[in-house]
This record gives sequence, C-alpha cells and structure tokens, in this order.
Amino acid sequence: MLRDLGAEIVDADEAAHAVYEPGTPGFDALVREFGPHYVRDGRIDRARLGELVFADADARRRLNAIVHPMVREWMTERTAEALRRDVDVVVHDVPLLYEGGLQSLYATVIVVYVPEPVQLERLTARGVPVDRATAMITSQMPIDEKRALARHVIDNSGTREATREQVERLWSDVLVR
Repeated sequence: MLRDLGAEIVDADEAAHAVYEPGTPGFDALVREFGPHYVRDGRIDRARLGELVFADADARRRLNAIVHPMVREWMTERTAEALRRDVDVVVHDVPLLYEGGLQSLYATVIVVYVPEPVQLERLTARGVPVDRATAMITSQMPIDEKRALARHVIDNSGTREATREQVERLWSDVLVR
C-alpha cells in the first residue's frame, strides 16, 4: 500500500534471499557453516534450513551472524540508489528490527500489527504447517511488545479497506509532510 502511494520499499526478506543466491559469498558461507546437505538443485534449501533454524536457537544465531550484515549492506545500497533517484520516501521493511536492535537507525518505526492467533491463521492459510508457523512466531519478539515500542501502528487485523485508510492517514500525516 505504501508502494502504491509512492514509497520505495527496501525489503529485508528480499535482501536475505538475494545475499545467498548461488555464486554469492553468502551462499558459500552458508554451505561452509551448515553443510552441502542444505543445498538442493544448486540453491540453498530454504525449507530445510528453516526447519533447522526455527527449531535450534544456536543455528538461528549462526545463520543471522552470516546473513544479517550482508542484508544491511544490500539494503544500504538499495537505499542509496533510491536517494540518487530523488525518491522522497524510502521505507525499510525489517521484520526483525527490534530483535536486531536496529530501531535507533530510523526516523520512525511503523509496526503492522495483527494478534498472534491471526498471524498463525494467516501463515497456515498460506500452507505453512502449524508447528513451523508456531516456531516462526515464537522465534521473534512478541508482536504486542513490538506494538508497544513502535511510534506508529497499523492494525492489519480488520478489512483491507480499514488497513488502507490507516496507511493513507499515516502517509499524509507523517511520511510526506
């Protein structure tokens, strides 16, 4: 919705995928750390690696230590590109912002909020098994804590139209002054 209003979105999940594509230093580092059995068809087997890191906090820490610095660099490069194109609003979509202690890097923080049961319902509706969805949710800071820390909250538990109204209000009141 912010993109539709004119924002440039720099997405940490997109960055995470990009930094360990085959032939990248990230790919090589992940294979060294976790082994070649986490490669399928020449690519990192994200499903298998996800099963490991959502079940094993040490494995998750090791993955994050490899990937997070590369993600930050990728996002910095995309932000610089946007600024060179004179983009007025750049939004970083960073699911693990608070977990990484990165909130102080930003002028403002917006949390898109849905209660944990709705998170679980939406993940499973996309085909994620319940146990994996639960592990994904519990591996992160609780959404209610994120909501309490955020400067702005978009409640995404209602209709698409209700969410759009909140986004448009935030856009006009905060982001494009």
